[in-house]
Amino acid sequence: MATMIFVNLPVKDLNRSVEFFTKLGYTFNPQFTDENATCMIISDTIYVMLLVEPFFKTFTNKEIADTSKTVEASICLSADSREHVDEMLNKALAAGATEPKEPQDMGFMYGRDFDDLDGHSWSYMFMEPSAVNQEQPTAETSVA
Repeated sequence: MATMIFVNLPVKDLNRSVEFFTKLGYTFNPQFTDENATCMIISDTIYVMLLVEPFFKTFTNKEIADTSKTVEASICLSADSREHVDEMLNKALAAGATEPKEPQDMGFMYGRDFDDLDGHSWSYMFMEPSAVNQEQPTAETSVA
């Protein structure tokens, strides 16, 4: 079974966040959705749990990061093409996101960033397939 990742993010207004990410084309698993949380489906193995802040606080003793001043993480997703990167950023910006910096164009790699409605940092990145090492390390080979 492939390892799955569940990124948990605190949000101020769950309905507003669902509306935002729906505009980017994401769907949600109703089985894991209620007034406190929802499960946004990125792929078959990647999910983002959007949790209202009071519910998120039940999982930690730490303070929730003030995303207007700090970055708690930068979530980077791969894109199929440069055009896909631009398409996703344009959708995010139209839905109310902000673009904190200029696009990064390194020739073989192209990416753009946005901050969502709660200030969480997201990136979409395209890398030319010829630039990627064909023999990718696996979990077994990368652990020393």
